[in-house]
Amino acid sequence: MGTDDLFSFLDEDTAVEQEKDEGMVVDTPLLPSASTSASETRKRKAEPANGHESENAISPMEGVEAEMVAAKKPRIEPAPQPVVVDEFETEAKREVTASAGLTDSTEALGSRLELKHQVRHQVAVPPGYNYVPISKHVPPAKPAREYKFTLDPFQQVSIYAIQRNESVLVSAHTSAGKTVVAEYAIAQALQNKQRVIYTSPIKALSNQKYREMEAEFGDVGLMTGDVTRNPTASCLVMTTEILRSMLYRGSEIMREVAWVIFDEIHYMRDKERGVVWEETIILLPHTVRYVFLSATIPNAMQFCEWICKLHEQPCHVVYTDFRPTPLQHYLFPAGGMGIYLVERIGEDPADSKSGAGRKGRSKKGGDKKGPSDISKIINMIMKKNYNPVIVFSFSKRECESLALLVSRTEHNTAEEQESVEKIFTNAIASLSPEDRGLPQISDLLPLLKRGIGIHHGGLIPILKEVIEILFQEGLIKVLFATETFSIGLNMPAKTVVFTAARKFDGREFRDLSSGEYIQMSGRAGRRGLDDRGVVIMMCDEKLEPSAAKNMVKGEADRLDSAFHLGYNMILNLMKIEVISPEYMLERCFFQFQSSAGVPLLEDQLQKAEEEKSTFVIPDEELVEEYYEYRQQLDQMTADFRDVITHPNYCLPFLQPGRLVKVKWQNMNFGWGVIINYQKRLPPKNRPMPKAEELPPHEQYIVDVLLNCAQGSSAPTSKDRQNITATPGGVQPCPAGQKGDPLVVPVLLSTLDGISHLRIYLPKDLRPQSARETVWKSVLEIHKRRPDGIALLDPIENMEIKDEKFKALVKVRALHHFNLPSLRSNMSSGVQKIQTMEQKMHSSPLHKDPRLPELYSQYAHKREAQDRVRALRKRIHATNDVLQMEELKSRKRVLRRLGFTTADDIVDMKGRVACEISTGDELLLTELIFNGVFNPLTPEQCAGLLSCFVFSEKSTQQIRLKEELAAPLRVMQEIARRIAKVSKESKLPIVEDDYVSSFKVELMDAVVQWCRGASFSEIRKLSDQFEGTLIRVFRRLQELIRQMTQAAKVIGNSELEQKFATASEMLERPNSVIFCSSLYL
Repeated sequence: MGTDDLFSFLDEDTAVEQEKDEGMVVDTPLLPSASTSASETRKRKAEPANGHESENAISPMEGVEAEMVAAKKPRIEPAPQPVVVDEFETEAKREVTASAGLTDSTEALGSRLELKHQVRHQVAVPPGYNYVPISKHVPPAKPAREYKFTLDPFQQVSIYAIQRNESVLVSAHTSAGKTVVAEYAIAQALQNKQRVIYTSPIKALSNQKYREMEAEFGDVGLMTGDVTRNPTASCLVMTTEILRSMLYRGSEIMREVAWVIFDEIHYMRDKERGVVWEETIILLPHTVRYVFLSATIPNAMQFCEWICKLHEQPCHVVYTDFRPTPLQHYLFPAGGMGIYLVERIGEDPADSKSGAGRKGRSKKGGDKKGPSDISKIINMIMKKNYNPVIVFSFSKRECESLALLVSRTEHNTAEEQESVEKIFTNAIASLSPEDRGLPQISDLLPLLKRGIGIHHGGLIPILKEVIEILFQEGLIKVLFATETFSIGLNMPAKTVVFTAARKFDGREFRDLSSGEYIQMSGRAGRRGLDDRGVVIMMCDEKLEPSAAKNMVKGEADRLDSAFHLGYNMILNLMKIEVISPEYMLERCFFQFQSSAGVPLLEDQLQKAEEEKSTFVIPDEELVEEYYEYRQQLDQMTADFRDVITHPNYCLPFLQPGRLVKVKWQNMNFGWGVIINYQKRLPPKNRPMPKAEELPPHEQYIVDVLLNCAQGSSAPTSKDRQNITATPGGVQPCPAGQKGDPLVVPVLLSTLDGISHLRIYLPKDLRPQSARETVWKSVLEIHKRRPDGIALLDPIENMEIKDEKFKALVKVRALHHFNLPSLRSNMSSGVQKIQTMEQKMHSSPLHKDPRLPELYSQYAHKREAQDRVRALRKRIHATNDVLQMEELKSRKRVLRRLGFTTADDIVDMKGRVACEISTGDELLLTELIFNGVFNPLTPEQCAGLLSCFVFSEKSTQQIRLKEELAAPLRVMQEIARRIAKVSKESKLPIVEDDYVSSFKVELMDAVVQWCRGASFSEIRKLSDQFEGTLIRVFRRLQELIRQMTQAAKVIGNSELEQKFATASEMLERPNSVIFCSSLYL
């Protein structure tokens, strides 16, 4: 089917996604209730939710003193849990005009479609809290902010919570309108003469929000570390790191804060930075109220229960699956001529229409035979007027190459091109003439004038902002972007295209998660402009139907804690008298989530104990004794099998045609025939790290012809690489039934015996008749050998000469495997095994006909006993404070290195380390106290510090001059000493990995920049993107500022001045590195 006549056969009602998430419902009107009037006092103050005014200023740590006794304990004591109340659901409906989508059909045009979405409300309240249902809330006569449009139900409910001075988490899709809720909280705080803080995860988003809010509210300030504007404003926009720093330092500003808004709170699951959110939330005083804005998260209520328990205040959840525009999802098979609609979200897309079963060679880059896939899609989108379009790619270089591939087409009119050039020229006017001539800047303008843009982390920041502005103005029709464009920035398009269904996440290539797909696809559809958004997934290899279904219909990613300990956190907490690291550990979301599973574990424990008590076994003592002997002998058998199936011994004997016995857990396949074997390869495009090498018995896959139960499915090629023992979907044939001979891939660990017999195999086993012929040969061997099929002798045939092996299994093999080579060499080391067998034979139960039943009953009882023990252990471990052992080890490191005293008092070294959060605080402090910076020039200091802020992969070979190599060697030696102390303190650390984590590739570039080199010159000294270099230089500037403060703490004015000079040399006026944001 061609791209110009897609889906003309489809009815419009099948083309529209009527999204039905797992949200819940309330169609009763939300009734108002009495509310207290706003305070008339002009003095800013924070008001608690219960209406009792606080007359005194509020300390950031207020309220924690009384909890410190409990905080010092290593176990979590049972505490009253939050109560979840006021649950209701609302279903909202709206009509949209039908659309033909990416088709030529006009049959449905002009008709109306009814779309539905749900709003769910819950609230977690402290035990005993006098909660009034939100349905009885009466809005104030004069709201803090009025809107010209009708609020969506989720917005209205959220605002009611704010009017009641109660915290709220708003969980909704991108562009659903969460910002309205934040704006109301700001307006209410300003009306009440209170301070409000708005935090965002990234500086670029902070800059953008500052611009928007200053235009809206006026009294707004900005604090990002790089820029500080109007810091005494009533509304402060800042990054979460800045807010955390203010809390640790006891900033006076925090005494006046009534509301804190956390935008993109789902960032808390970020492995590197997520801990900052948890620290900040824990450190904030109980009197602060919160607005959390989040993408859809399935465990939103769990997060609110944590907030409720942590700060002893109600916290509402308002969840909606509302999208301003419904989405249509399409698949584009590689090399194809058309796209395929995912007709109904939730149905299996394995049919031919879905395109999921098709496989083709990728033609993203095109070839001589025809246009590239991306060109086909872009041409179709432009022809159908479904622009602007965001094309998501998971590689910076691919973003640029794909943009160049479609750059011959003009998408802007002459007038639009003139506007682009004017905006672009004005934006870069602040740069020096030399920087304006950088290739990345000069090469981008022709693309932008054609309506094509690029957005990724490797771009110069000012270029990214120009592109964002042009995109918002509708002057970019096609934007090639990486995943970061989907975070925070409110820049929707009409269409979103994914260039692949897989991505490299730093460790492996994997399918996109449903959460990632939801986040990026949410950019499709502009509220008030589009009747629906279009999402196209390019599939450059076979996309499994289950993967496609999970991606499109799957649940959003959970908000799980990424809390981890750091030395800066520990030292800062140890500095504060009324708080401690243990306090932080006990109250973190990580601990709360772990403890949340205790009730379920206790239910499982009760059931396991009840099951255990039901077993009444006659002669239980005799059965137990027999069971123990049997288990020990079975273990000997397993040890014997592990040796003979080790690759070192068995591989020479795994020839095609050899008979082997296959058994795994309770699945006994009996004898089968080896077809082939091969070394197990890591999955495609997925390197196998050294630390995760497979054990010997899992390194090879053996293809064995086995008699399987009817209905067993033949394993796929994907099953071969992912099997843990035998592939799923394969079961042994029950005795007495006709089976289906299948070639099954198994691991060496499933081989229960290797025979010395081999049979003839036909060349092609794909026909059913060929496999059945081979299986008849196996049955014939069984008939001829009624006493059993003889095994290979491990010593005579396999030549296993390991003495420990002989001593371990000699008698067991003699008894069980009937191997003649072991009969003549009995040793005293096996007398214990003989004794056990003799006791088994002399047991009264040995010939008792009840033995099989009694043995089975006792085995089940032991399983129940094991479950009880395991559950008790898990409950005990869960009640323990997690990461406490790591905290003890880290404190040991701090004491040994002199950062704290034996009594855990923070010493001078520790106070210096508290000033450093952008680099490794231990190593940097050691460098200061060892005088490493004293003989260095300011530019050499900056060069050495670059090792702490650069973490990108690099392939360039570096040869440093002695002026840099000498201090580097000293730094690496000190790093090795820290690693040794850490290892001795029982912290898991690899010395070489720790030392090599401080990368040297930018040392020379930093020194040359400080000495006056241009950006284009230092660009040639590195293999990194320009944007990456600028990001590293800005982080370096932040680190140098912290080092300046650290030198000030110890009173070293000479070192302080040296770092200050380095900072001045680094921050060159009008340079492309430190130019101001266009949003400021």
